[in-house]
Parts: sequence; C-alpha cells; structure tokens
Amino acid sequence: MRALLLAGLLLAGCSGPAPRYVVGEPYRMGGVWSYPREDFSLTETGLATRQAGPGWNATTANGEAWSGSRALAAHRTLQLPAVVTVTNLENGRSLTLRVNDRGPVNPGRVIGLSDRAADLLGVPAGAATQVRLAVDGDRSRALSDAVPGREVPRVAIETAPRAAVAAESLEPPPGARSSGSVAPVATRVAAEEAPAARPRDVALPETVSQGSPQPGRLYVELGTLSRPDSAQRLAARVPGARIETIGTRRDRQYRVRLGPYPDVTGADAALERSLSAGVSGARILVD
Repeated sequence: MRALLLAGLLLAGCSGPAPRYVVGEPYRMGGVWSYPREDFSLTETGLATRQAGPGWNATTANGEAWSGSRALAAHRTLQLPAVVTVTNLENGRSLTLRVNDRGPVNPGRVIGLSDRAADLLGVPAGAATQVRLAVDGDRSRALSDAVPGREVPRVAIETAPRAAVAAESLEPPPGARSSGSVAPVATRVAAEEAPAARPRDVALPETVSQGSPQPGRLYVELGTLSRPDSAQRLAARVPGARIETIGTRRDRQYRVRLGPYPDVTGADAALERSLSAGVSGARILVD
C-alpha cells in the first residue's frame, strides 16, 4: 500500500531544486513565535488566505520551487512536505494539496494558498475564508519517506521486501510518432537491486470535490488547559474571555475563548488584543 501511495505522489516532472524533509526550529513571523512539529493527524479550522509566496520558482522552506500556478500551500508548524485536504466551509469545495512552505505571515490565518489552490477552492483575492484542513497521514508519510532529511525506521520483513519506483527510458515502438523526447516508463525494482529514486518535484492531482457548505462562527481560542485555576488565570488576562468545560469527568478540560464574532474584522481585533496581552498561543478558529 505504501508503494502505491508513493507511486501516486511521484507524478511531476524533474525540473526545479530537490526537496528535503524539514521540521525546523522555532521561529518568529508576523510578530508571533511558531513551534514546528511533526503531526500526521492534525485537523484544525480557521481562516485561509492567498499566500504571496517567495516568488515565481523561488525556493520554499524545504528547498522546493514555489509556483502560484500549482496547488500548493504554506503552514506555520507542519512538517514539510505534507499532504493536506482543505475544505472551504463557505462553499463546500475540497482539495488535497501539498504543503511545502512556511506561512502565512498573518498569525490569524491557519493556511496560505497559492493562487491556483485559492482559485480551485473559490477563495477570493484579498479575502479570508473559513476552512477546515486535515492532514492525510498515509500520503504525508509516504511523501516524507521519499525525500532526503528524515530517518525512517527499517523493519525487516522477509516476506514483503520494500520496493522502490524507478524510471527507465524506452525507444518508441516502430511506426509511433515521436515529439523528440522519450516518455519515462515507471518500473518497480527491489530496493536491494537499485536505490530509491529521489523526486525533484512532486505534484498531486488537482481534483476538487463538492460538498455542502458548512460555515460556522468565528472564535478566538486562548488555550485549553487541564486545571480550572490555570484556565481562570488565562481568562483574566483578556477582558471578555470565558471558560468552557469540555470532555468527560475523567478527562475534563477547560477551554478559554472569546467570541463568537460576526465577521473577520471582529475576530482579527480580538486576536490582536489577545496577542498584545501576551497570549502567544491565541488563534482564530471556526466552530
């Protein structure tokens, strides 16, 4: 199954710099510190915006080439590269795409989309749109295993040797038209016989699925804590914050929130107040 997932990811050409696997150290962007971590099961909501990107064909945070004409994305903390499914909650469109850069600069935005990804999802230029994103764990692991920089545990399974995808150039058959270039033909070889191919660029099919719109209300979440006294201290730092008890009696937690807000302007203002009060983990979410 892993080999099939990997083969499905290695679909793009070989132009551009070689990607590498990156988690990275904490960094400051847009006045807020972010702490990257490896997470293959992340699901979150928030506001999406168009990502300016580092420039046409410029190098991203994990050494790839950025292009506004491809469905790409930027995230502040996910491992790079990663595969996520983004759903526009306002129109119901979903798209699976590749995350290969850091951002957005605005801490009130959960993901930055390339122009192509934003167009496919129906995110207007200059606007913030309610979205839900979910990491595709299997494809993200297969993708991260395919690029340099990540140590993958080796498990010896004699009955199921690991396979790799390699490319072999074949001459066109007699009578076939040729455009001057020879198309690569994928063949599977055993890892012991040939080294795994290192992709220089990876793309996903730009397939948009249509579901029902599910817009929600905007909140600013200051944090979720396990102790009520800690939650009370956090709520006291930002006027108007309230505490919500969630979970079962054995696993009770205390969520500190502001809102709901009728529009993005109100949520942005509340987030700014929270950050100014020193609550660096505050974020805008949709519920």
